[in-house]
Parts: sequence; structure tokens; C-alpha cells
Amino acid sequence: MIIYSDICTHINQTSIRMNKNLIYCIFALFLSIPNLYAQETSQKEHSYDVKQALEVESLFPMFITGGFHAALGYRYGKFRVRVSVINGGKYNAEGAGINNSSSDFKRYYKTSPGIFLGYNVWKNLEVYAYTEFHTFEIEQKATGLKKDLHSTDVGGGIGYQFFIGKAFYIQPAFHVYYRKSKSLDFDGARYNIPNVDLSPVIRIGYRFWKKS
Repeated sequence: MIIYSDICTHINQTSIRMNKNLIYCIFALFLSIPNLYAQETSQKEHSYDVKQALEVESLFPMFITGGFHAALGYRYGKFRVRVSVINGGKYNAEGAGINNSSSDFKRYYKTSPGIFLGYNVWKNLEVYAYTEFHTFEIEQKATGLKKDLHSTDVGGGIGYQFFIGKAFYIQPAFHVYYRKSKSLDFDGARYNIPNVDLSPVIRIGYRFWKKS
């Protein structure tokens, strides 16, 4: 009976110690949750809660078509200004045009500059307006004849910066371009540039400096 009583006492004491350790662990876990949440919130805030930032980015599909695109952006609070240069290589932009786009012609971006003004409406969701001074190369498919057409395009876009880490980001967006009516004559055949282009885009970028 004495041995049995000692065993029961030992088991009860062991159980009490285990329960105490478990309670301590749970209590410590609850104490750590606010810190973990604060760290997570702080990490998320780094991507868009900045006073100033410098970013470089590229519409990288232009490299796939033999062209290039590069942009430099400066962010001040929720505002962002970007300057860019684009060359579309063999990308046929005629397919982006609506209404008067033509299947008899191809339209290529030659080297052209642009300026963008954006505003972060929510987190990394940005709306922006832009003016691009495009030089298009128009090619008649039947003859291979090419001519240049200059157009000042204005428009608006919306996109979201998905940050991977603290500096690298991917920004899918959608653009609408507006321009005045212009045309070219190809030995009796007339090309009319579309007044409106609708274009989904995707950019990759890197934030190389920021001030919180």
C-alpha cells in the first residue's frame, strides 16, 4: 500500500509538472503572437508605406520580341512619376487596336519615350495616366512596304505591384490608349491607325532605394 501510494504521488506530481510546462508554453505562445503579427505587418508595410522610393522596371515581353523597354520611377508618398522608353521589336501592336484596326497591315513600336503619373489608391494598387510619343512602323503585308507614323498617345492604366521580398516586384496592369486619327497611303491602299488600343501588360521591377 505504501509503494502504491508513493507511485500515485509520483505520477500526480509528474502530471502537475507537465501541465505547468504546457501552460507555460501556451502562455508564451500567446505572448509571442502580437510580436509575430507586428513583424508581419511591418514587413507588409515596407512595400507601400514609404515616403520616397526609386524603382527601375521593364516591360520584359519586349525583349522576347527583339525589342526593349526600360523605365525609371520616383515615388513620393502615394504619387509616382515614371519615364520610359520602348522599342517593340517584332511585336505587332495592330491586334490591340479596336474598330478600325486592319488585318492587311502590321504596326511595330519603334524607339519611343513616355511619361507616367500614378497614384496608389489602396496598398500597391496604382492608377495612372500617361503620354507616350510613339513612332510606329507600319508594314503592308502584301507588299512588305514600310512607312513611319508618329502619334502622341494618351491614356490610363491600372496595375498592382506584387512584391517578392522587399525590393523585387511584378506588376500586371491594363492600359487604354487614345490617339487622333491618322493615315498613310500605300500605293492606293490606305492605312488608318486605330483611335483606341486596349492592352494588358506585365512589368518586372526592382526598388533599389527607399526612405520610410
